[in-house]
Amino acid sequence: MIGVKSAYRNLVWLLKGVKVFALIGKSGTGKSFRAKLISQKYGIELIIDDGLLIRDNKILAGRSSKKEKAYMAAVKTALYHDKAHRREVRQCLERQKFKRLLIIGTSEGMVRKIADTLRLPAPSKIIQIEDVATQDEIQTALHYRNVHGRHVIPVPSIEIKRTDPRTMADSIKIFLRQQFGISGRPQVFEKSVIRPEFSKKGEVTISEAALTQMILHCLQEFHNQVKLKKVTIKNQAGTYHIELSISIPYGVELIPSIHEMQKYIIESLERFTGIMIQELNVTIDSIT
Repeated sequence: MIGVKSAYRNLVWLLKGVKVFALIGKSGTGKSFRAKLISQKYGIELIIDDGLLIRDNKILAGRSSKKEKAYMAAVKTALYHDKAHRREVRQCLERQKFKRLLIIGTSEGMVRKIADTLRLPAPSKIIQIEDVATQDEIQTALHYRNVHGRHVIPVPSIEIKRTDPRTMADSIKIFLRQQFGISGRPQVFEKSVIRPEFSKKGEVTISEAALTQMILHCLQEFHNQVKLKKVTIKNQAGTYHIELSISIPYGVELIPSIHEMQKYIIESLERFTGIMIQELNVTIDSIT
């Protein structure tokens, strides 16, 4: 009987033209960080992430598992175990007009379970985090999750504080021109970094991974032949000290423009993140 009901629900959603996507990766690999970019690429209107239903940078329904005091309670919230929580999100989904939805989870089994619990069709397209992030980016994200306990939620911090004023959340703005096949005018995506109550380590701050990604794109914007070799970032008393090591192709006359490149990166980072850059040094590591 359960299988018949599931098949019937899938048929109903199919007739409505609804398609479900899934983004899968281990905890802390940067899934929420990339959710907005993936949504833009595939024209996805709704995101289900860690117990929340999100649309256009707004939390429509649900509660974040990151607000739970215990890890197992957070897992149950992400899977919509609580009846009231589950009913709230289901009812909100029924009121929404949408064609595409993204479920974020740690495994294919998890996203399928969430889809079934919320009476959604099974995901028809599954995206692995390795498809949209390099191994270096994944390892950096894991480092900041495991060492500092930082979690990203794909909505502005004002939304987090609106739903729960007690939650500490810092806002970061990601400035990107091209990513995952997306091109056109530069865009700014705002996300929130929080430290859940069940995570006892670290402090809320913009992650080194986010800054590194922004620096990489600033370099590409300034001169697309410049390659970033290494970034060292130090946060001292609220100001940032950054060391860049770059590689340039033989014959490129970049030396006279180094100062302009430094200025461009500093202004971009300060403008789109609100942080203060005390020092940014550039070293030409090699000429290829």
